[in-house]
Amino acid sequence: MATTSTRKGGKKRTDGTGGPAAGDGADAAGGAGAPGGLSPLGWARWAWRILTSMRTALILLFLLALGAIPGSMLPQRVVSPDQVAQYYTDNPSLAPWLERFYLFDVYSSPWYAAIYLLLFVSLTGCVIPRALAHLRLVRARPPKTPRNLGRMPYSARFTTGAEPERVLEQGRSVFKRYRLERYGDSLSGEAGYLREAGNVIFHIALLGLLVSLAAGYAFGYRGNMLVVEGDGFANTLTSYDSFYPGVAADQDDLAPFSFTLDSFDAKFVEDGGFSGQAESFAGEMTYKDHPGGPERHHTLEVNKPLSVGGVQVYLLGHAYAPEFEVRDGEGEVVFDQPVPFLPRSEDPGKTADGVVKVPDALPEGLGFEGVFLPTAQERTGEDGEPELASVFPGAEDPAVTLTAYSGDLGMRQAQSVYQLDTSRMEELGESGTLRPGDTWELPDGAGEVTFTGYKDFATLQMTHNPGRLPALLSASLAVLGLLGTLFVRPRRAWVRASAGPDGRTVVEVAGLGKTESTANGQEFHRLATELRDRLREDPAADGPASSKE
Repeated sequence: MATTSTRKGGKKRTDGTGGPAAGDGADAAGGAGAPGGLSPLGWARWAWRILTSMRTALILLFLLALGAIPGSMLPQRVVSPDQVAQYYTDNPSLAPWLERFYLFDVYSSPWYAAIYLLLFVSLTGCVIPRALAHLRLVRARPPKTPRNLGRMPYSARFTTGAEPERVLEQGRSVFKRYRLERYGDSLSGEAGYLREAGNVIFHIALLGLLVSLAAGYAFGYRGNMLVVEGDGFANTLTSYDSFYPGVAADQDDLAPFSFTLDSFDAKFVEDGGFSGQAESFAGEMTYKDHPGGPERHHTLEVNKPLSVGGVQVYLLGHAYAPEFEVRDGEGEVVFDQPVPFLPRSEDPGKTADGVVKVPDALPEGLGFEGVFLPTAQERTGEDGEPELASVFPGAEDPAVTLTAYSGDLGMRQAQSVYQLDTSRMEELGESGTLRPGDTWELPDGAGEVTFTGYKDFATLQMTHNPGRLPALLSASLAVLGLLGTLFVRPRRAWVRASAGPDGRTVVEVAGLGKTESTANGQEFHRLATELRDRLREDPAADGPASSKE
């Protein structure tokens, strides 16, 4: 922070008009207001000083953390597009406003990127000059010995019969952990350079962390998919339900691995106050690094991803896919497969909704809207009437109810696989409660549908992040640098040996700690005592004559 300079005697140097002389006050606005009367280059320098100040870096770091709050509180499209769609359904008036401010895509939003880039520039402009200054300090000689060592926070004085050269020689061995320099009849030593080095390393590592995160965002990709038990997946673009490439990612260069979800086991707490809470999810997988490669096995669990081809496969969620066999009006089997039903987020029993589309049915296409209940049980609803509901997320008594439609399913237009367009269809009716093995004969001879059972499915996320390992190394380096900053004590020490009036050698030891710590005085006293003890070959050598701590 610049200040107005003064001459000896306290008089302020002026330019003859009562204002500060040129060069004195031009930089006085380092933290307050903008300086006036500057050239464009001067304005640029002033803005650069403000941007690269540590205060600005801390403010930007705080804003970066503050901006991440909505990213953790609101569903993010890159992680869970289904939850974002559900948020739109639950909050139709609020969601569009949140979308305008990119609050469903916080980490790829322009305002978050602006904070990120400003923080990077600020840290770069702050750290590099500081690192160069520390390098010059390390290469420089320790400061000259002060004239009056008795004024130091710690000082000790004693006499010895040893020659001054002998004293300084012993001083070098006692203060061996200090970087020492000889100045006439004294030694000047300095230690604790690792404190500032740790500070520099911490900030450089923080820069490395920012670069690693940016590299992961630019060159990585992320995708979500839903895999039913027994089905496989190949890492191609068309296999993803949603895919989010980095701005510089090559979508045609995906790792050529594949896997099969052989089985999935979901366990839930059955008793006590936590009944219905997830206890464990585990999926047994068989995978190959590349086509024709050897098969390997992996148990996929929460926080235990599959790592293959530089990609991490994470388990996000679990639900059920009821299996249906549909015959059309001519008695032909036109559909026979499991259909994933999405669980309702607000339902602890995980009642799930889904649709079945059968465009090949004759004489008209068939569609079904269904509700799957993992553990179906009849209970009294809010209106006092009995209703069917799921009371437990585990599939202990699975049941399904269907509403059938016939007509044009609108398959010529793009549509969600989880929604049925009934605008050009006729409702045929509602089924009763179907349990595995039950068949519902559709009205008007339109066919029949059989609920044959269910399978588990897992929602997975693929993440390729080339900056993951550099980010880990940068974070580890930042911790090491922070430890150095917290626990290393920078300090200076001096030893002077001069001939006294009685012919004996007067030894002065002094120390100065750059941080407040009782350990400094203890260390200086220990070193002074050790030096005195080494010089006791002369029987007339005295102990410390005086000391100040």
